[in-house]
This record gives sequence, C-alpha cells and structure tokens, in this order.
Amino acid sequence: MRPRKVLAVPLSVLLALPLALAWGPPATAAGVPSPVADGVTQPVFSRAEAIKQTVYVEVAGTDSDGDGAPDRVAVDILRPKETDQGLKVPVIMESSPYYAGGNDVANHVVDVDADGNPLPTLRARGADKLLAEPFDGYYDNYFLPRGYAIALVENLGSGRATGCPTTGDRNETAGPKAAIDWLNGRARGFTAEGEPVAASWSTGKVGMIGVSYNGTLANAVASTGVEGLETIVPIAAISSWYDYYRSGGGVVAPGGFQGEDADVLAKYVLTRADGQRVCGPLVERITAEQDRITGDYSRFWDARNYLRDVDKVRASVFLVHGLNDWNVKTGQFAQWWRALARRDVPRRIWLHQGTHMNPFSLRTAEWLRQLHGWFDHWLYGLDNGVMREPQADVETAPGTWQRYRSWPVPGTTPVRLHLGTGGRLGLAPSPGTGREAFTDQKSRTAEQLAETAPAPDPNRLAYLTEPLPADVRVSGTPSVAVTASLSGGPSPYLTALLVDYGTDVRPTGTLVPTGETLCYGQGVPGDTGCTALRTLGTATTPYMIVSRGWLDTRNRHRPDVSEPLKPGREYTFRWDLQATDHVFRKGHRLGLVILSTDRDFTLRYPEGTRVALAPSRSAFTLPASILPLL
Repeated sequence: MRPRKVLAVPLSVLLALPLALAWGPPATAAGVPSPVADGVTQPVFSRAEAIKQTVYVEVAGTDSDGDGAPDRVAVDILRPKETDQGLKVPVIMESSPYYAGGNDVANHVVDVDADGNPLPTLRARGADKLLAEPFDGYYDNYFLPRGYAIALVENLGSGRATGCPTTGDRNETAGPKAAIDWLNGRARGFTAEGEPVAASWSTGKVGMIGVSYNGTLANAVASTGVEGLETIVPIAAISSWYDYYRSGGGVVAPGGFQGEDADVLAKYVLTRADGQRVCGPLVERITAEQDRITGDYSRFWDARNYLRDVDKVRASVFLVHGLNDWNVKTGQFAQWWRALARRDVPRRIWLHQGTHMNPFSLRTAEWLRQLHGWFDHWLYGLDNGVMREPQADVETAPGTWQRYRSWPVPGTTPVRLHLGTGGRLGLAPSPGTGREAFTDQKSRTAEQLAETAPAPDPNRLAYLTEPLPADVRVSGTPSVAVTASLSGGPSPYLTALLVDYGTDVRPTGTLVPTGETLCYGQGVPGDTGCTALRTLGTATTPYMIVSRGWLDTRNRHRPDVSEPLKPGREYTFRWDLQATDHVFRKGHRLGLVILSTDRDFTLRYPEGTRVALAPSRSAFTLPASILPLL
C-alpha cells in the first residue's frame, strides 16, 4: 500500500489574512500570554492540558416539564488551563439535542385516504440522526489552543438536561440563551453537587456554530437578540420549521425522512431520564397541533418561525448550505439570507455542491482560514480584513469555487420562460388554447418521471428548451405559475421540477477520501490537529433535478387557509421552487417537469387525480444572470 501523503501546511500560509493592529485582550496575569500576535490568534495553549467542567445552567422562567422548578441545561466546557490563572477568553458554543443519542421512533404513515387520514399500513422506522460526540471535533483541536473556550449545551429534555423538547419553539431556544446569559453573569449555574459556579474566565463574547438542528438553534438564539452573542455560523440550518415539514400549505417531508414530523423529532431527542413519563403529554400536544391533515400554517408553526424576529438579530451571520441538501432544503437559507440582507446584518455565505454536511470535509484549509478569521474578528475584535473579503463563496461545479460580492450573484434578473404545447419551453409566448393533461400516481419517484423527458408520459408533463447556445447561470429562487384544473381524484398537490438535461459530471452527495492528510497543529507537544481530507464523489449522469417545489392547491391564496377546489374548474396556481445556484452548460436543455404526488416528499393520496394544464397561460420564472436567446 502506498503511504498516505501528508500535506505540511505552514501556519503562515494557512492563517494568511490581511493583518492590522490587534486590539485583542492583553495578558491578564503575570506569566499568562495573550494568544494574539501579528493580528491573529496563535496556537499557544495546550489542548491536552485543557480544563474540562460541566455546569448546570438554570433556564429562568422556563418550566416545560411542569415540576415547579426552572428547567436546567447541562453545559460541557473545555477551556485553556490558563483561564484558572486570570486569562479571559471568548466562547465557541454548539447547542444540540443529539449529544445523548436518540430513541427508536416510528415515522408517520404517508399513504393516506381521500380525506388525508393515514391508511393502516406498516410504518417505517426513522433513520438515525447525526450523533455528535462531546469534544471530538475540530473546534476544540483548532480553536482552544488559539485562545477560545468550547461550550457544548444539551437541549432541554435531552441527556442530563431537565425540561422537555418541543422542536424549535421558544422553550428550546431558552436553553442555549440561558447558557449565554450565564457566561455574561446574568444566569445561575451549578455544579453536579449543587454548588453555585460563575464563568469568571469568560469575556462574555460568544459565537454559536452547528450543523442541522445545532445550526438551527444558533438561528433561534440570534433571533432573541441576546446580549453577548456576537456571531453565529448556521450550517444547513432551519429558519422556519414550517418550511422543514410543510410547503405551500401541504405536508412535505425533509428529504430522506419521509413521514417524519415535529412530534417524531421531539420523541427522538427525548433522552432525559423519565422523559416519556414527564414529557409525554406535551409531545402528544405537538402531535395534535402540528396538523398533518390540512398542512396549514398556524400559531403552532408561527412559534417556530425565526423570520418573524429577524429584526432582533444583533449577531453577525456566516451562513453555510449545500446546494444539493434535500433534508434542510435550500429555501431555508435563502429566506434567512434575504431577511438578514434587508436589515443589513453583517454576513457571509458559503454555498457548496454537497448535501447535508459540514464544509470542513470539502475545503478544509480554506474553511479553517475563513472561519478562524471570522471568529477572530467578531470574538477578539481583530481588524484582520475578513469583512473586506467578498461576501459569497459559491462552488459552481465539484471542486470549482468562485467568490462574489453578494448573493444571488450580481447581474441576476428574473427571466420569464413560456410553456408551449408539445413540450416546448422558451422566451416567446406560445399561442393557442390547447390543454395537456396527466394522471397522478404514487408509485414512481420524481426522478423516474423526469428521466424519460422529453418523451410523453401519462403521469407528468415536461417542457424543455432547445439545446442552450451558451452557459446559463441560475442563481436565486425559481417560481412557476400554471393555469390548470384538477379532477377525478383526491390529491391536492402540484409539484414542479427544474431539471438539467445533458450528460455531465455531477456530485453524488457522498464523500470520498483523497489519500491526503492536513495537519494544522497547535505547536504544543501532546496536542493533535490532523484530519484526513475528503472530497465530493462524482458520477457522469444524463440529467439532474436542480430544484423542486410543492403546492397544496387548496392553499393557492394563503398557506394558513385551505379553500376547496371545484373539480374541472381552471385556476392559476403560483408557487416557488427551492433556491439554487446552478450552471446549465452549453448544449444542455433546461426543463420544467410538472407532476402531482412527489413520492419521496409529499403525502400519497389515492391515485387518479387528473391535472389538465393550459400551456399558453403558464410560465416559469428563473433568476438568471446570463440567458441566451432560445
């Protein structure tokens, strides 16, 4: 076997940032160094000798388990030993419901009758969630030696915390918020023995980071405006839980977790002792209030919508998302990004070609460089030039990155494409009054329905451009408007797919090892800091579903109000697809596929709904930066 190559990356290269006068904290006691030198925090403290402690923080005003006492969250802390000698440091925090693992929970039935009631079929088991091991990541190996403490906060109802999980409402947000308050002397903390403990070693400045649910908690806490939270790094994170489990008024699952809902997730993370007995009634209330019959937006979902409190955000935001993430869909980052932009919140965005993952595995050296500079600036106050760099990093093809001053990419404008009979899609309006129809089914997936276009299919319609004479960049949120009637069956769904037809090398969503290792070392004997590098796997495929979107046609006017349809009557239906940033290559064809049931995402009503569409009164709007004449 060929020995694995080790990349020797000098710190001077890895940490190369524009340098300026540092105003980081000086040494606070004789013999205790400052980690700041030459405008950058340096690896001067030992990870191996770090102090580990657990504090139980009281969540004042929150008693979700109804035991008459404030809930508490367990906070595991790792900090330089010099913090016991007078050194004060900021904190990188990750809050999670997964530190204690999860329960085996059945998902909801997704095959339903004509009224939306679950059919009596065998329920599938939910897939395991990511389990994060305390202090088994790169945050502690990389950042602690550079003068940061690491704090891992258990969610209410999980592990050693008290209280109950409620899937994203203010009850859960209160836990990590209380931990930030404790780090700033505003909340009470205790040892396991009940002795009061204070965070005398903390500067009070906190940066939250995390993937998926963990990143969602960062968004949630930022929307409270809590003092001391200086920055967040939400990775593959939710901004509205309604848009995680619903879409356009309909029940729509996160990709890979068909049948999951807010109650299933609450049951999964309910790992505290006696959790089922203590929290069972609260979880059952979630089951009732989430409403899997109509899928309408409600007060239940409004309490889990962080967009409504975006005006309170005072933390800067480094947002990261995979453009092929169908678990936490791309619309989540796009709506959060737009809301932050309207308030001119200091921000940065990374968009990669991966799925639901941490970018550390995709572009390690550059990720560490930018993340390090980001935390140094916002938590140590260093003027290192990070805010003068381009705002957006976008992976335009596997391994190919470009930087832009903003996102969507500058120059993007809405371009309206018209549908035509016979499967045509182009810039010119299509004359005629004809109709084209298909019949809903629930056995074939969207991929199976899309792959045969432009050939006709009885279960979908497909509209394709001519081969593109030049590359087309779509950056932003596509939308569709169709005039159609539904009859003959109970499915209320319309599904739209944006498809790239043309053979190309595309990401597979899996990570493969490169055979190389990156060592970022701390410079202190006994410390570790190496990682095996990986990259996205690729495959040559003839087509790719770039984006998709769903509408419950009963919610054609509002997501919170269901209105019956008259069978056979034509309506105009408008809805958004998920945000994207994709380059359609020269010679490829851009396609719009319309179907009803999306087997892997929507509820599956009895088959038979007939959808009749008027192409001449339907259109597809794309945010495109370059669009040649078609």
